[in-house]
Amino acid sequence: MNLNFFFEVLIGGLLSGVMYALVAIGFVLIYKASGVFNFAQGAMVYFAALTCVGVTEKFGVSLWAAIPVTIVVMILLGIAVERVVLRPLVNQPEITLFMATIGMAFFIEGLAQLLWGAGVRKLELPIEDVPSEYLMEKYNIVVSQFDITAAAVCGLLVTALALLFSKTKVGRALRAVADDHQAALAVGIPLKRIWAVLWSVAGLVALVAGLLWGARNGVQFALTFVALKALPVLILGGFTSMPGAIVGGLIIGASEKLAEVFIGPYVGGGIEGWFPYVLALLFLLVRPEGLFGEKIIRRI
Repeated sequence: MNLNFFFEVLIGGLLSGVMYALVAIGFVLIYKASGVFNFAQGAMVYFAALTCVGVTEKFGVSLWAAIPVTIVVMILLGIAVERVVLRPLVNQPEITLFMATIGMAFFIEGLAQLLWGAGVRKLELPIEDVPSEYLMEKYNIVVSQFDITAAAVCGLLVTALALLFSKTKVGRALRAVADDHQAALAVGIPLKRIWAVLWSVAGLVALVAGLLWGARNGVQFALTFVALKALPVLILGGFTSMPGAIVGGLIIGASEKLAEVFIGPYVGGGIEGWFPYVLALLFLLVRPEGLFGEKIIRRI
């Protein structure tokens, strides 16, 4: 086996894994602080990408002018979801909140198509999808420059979120809310305001993911299914851990590409679609809480 080709596949998978991790982080943010599995995260990714493209087409502005407008829209969407849908359901059973996010997913998808149309759109970022000249000349490895840049953007966003949670007053409040809602309320932390901030941040994460995935695959309804790719990532990394989302994304991205290239020819096509879920299922049997997840002990 050509070692250079192996590293090309591995690096390409790792870079894709970083983008999977970005989508997974949107889930982690909401689940960690509120215990809600936000099934609407994929719809938010689609809504963000379609809104950005729709603003450029309808108002004839550049992408860089449309991005700030979309940021404001996603913040307002996050706040609206928290206030109108989830706030009235506080202290309801988890299954009720989960079903509410499923309903939100369909509503957000329909709203996006109602506002901007359902056709496939092209999203062009100022990043060329060509092999990196440096890696070709230095190591004779073909890796997309777009993948490298997208991974760098995701890395910067994750670093910014980590600093937000660890170094700021809002971040400390978010961690307190994640640990114990009632205790956070008892010490004067405004729980509803913190949740509004959290959903706004989740909207911004959805925007970055929507721009990157939309530029790669086109802005289309299939973007909503990117969220399903995050499920194996969450199972491996843990639903409450941001580092776990990153590590899980790298594992899923690398294993998916390696399986597609080296196992796919022997079992038929389409292995990249189901292999991550089989890997996650096997992992569930060994460590259900994930690599970085907290063990849950229930006393009866």
